[in-house]
Amino acid sequence: MTTENLQERIAETSGWIQAVKDEMGRVLVGQERLVDRLLIGLLCNGHILLEGVPGLAKTLAVKALSGSLHASFARFQFTPDLLPADLVGTMVYHPQETKFEPKLGPIFNNLILADEINRAPAKVQSALLEAMQERQVTLGDRSYPLPQPFLVLATQNPIDQEGTYQLPEAQLDRFLLKVTVGYPTKDEELEILDRMATSTPPYQTKTVATPEQVAGSRELVNEVYIDPAIRKYIVQIIHTTRFPALVDAPLKNLVRSGASPRGTINLALTARARAFMQGRAFVTPQDVKDMALDVLRHRILLTYEAEAEEMTTDSVIERIMSKVAVP
Repeated sequence: MTTENLQERIAETSGWIQAVKDEMGRVLVGQERLVDRLLIGLLCNGHILLEGVPGLAKTLAVKALSGSLHASFARFQFTPDLLPADLVGTMVYHPQETKFEPKLGPIFNNLILADEINRAPAKVQSALLEAMQERQVTLGDRSYPLPQPFLVLATQNPIDQEGTYQLPEAQLDRFLLKVTVGYPTKDEELEILDRMATSTPPYQTKTVATPEQVAGSRELVNEVYIDPAIRKYIVQIIHTTRFPALVDAPLKNLVRSGASPRGTINLALTARARAFMQGRAFVTPQDVKDMALDVLRHRILLTYEAEAEEMTTDSVIERIMSKVAVP
């Protein structure tokens, strides 16, 4: 397929994206970056971790997205006493027939909101890990495929850490993006006050897109062209996260572990999705720069020295990005 043909097909196929944005805008004020990241996760078939203090509309954004799509939705409030069976289901014994039958859990939905995911213990996280990675659930001696599309959109609170469990690094790496959700501006907050300070705020969205449209767009995202120079740029960024002293000697004592090859794959894939959302059939270096923080922030581990100096993963990534030559 030529670039011109792909450009035309993207223009024809991507109309649902703006329709979903407009529909979500009926219940969300601001948070354009959060909405973009949710749509990129949908286009890339990848899970998203949302981090922010309570009250920033993280849960509302996920509900609005599911309402805009013709897709099933389930919300889990993760707690320390949650069991894997509460999530994925279990085998139920029928004495009349003297046999076990599967009772599938509520995870068998298209969009899963895992609220405060870091409050669940390791057994629940391991059950969720199979669903996230393999898109299936194993009960007894059989595996059951999950519906498509299947996305886990998880939230965690960075402030109230009492009674929380640190997410395993292997599970963090399965999230396509880690998105930090910030406070609204004054003007946005004034609009929130005008729109939401009522006993019946507008929380419902209507269906404006289908899973079939999402699947068709995913096929085109895979066709978006990445120049060899930009491919090398992506690989150089990931390589530098592992050996940061190559470009900035002081970073050697700040980074304990860099991004895995999954980071390389996801940075290229999300850059393609960003280009698609902007109606382009090719990736630019700015696409890579724009996605780097969200793709890498949960894949780089800092040393105790960095934490003592109050360095953040974002600041380390920004230093790395500033040192890597842009094609």
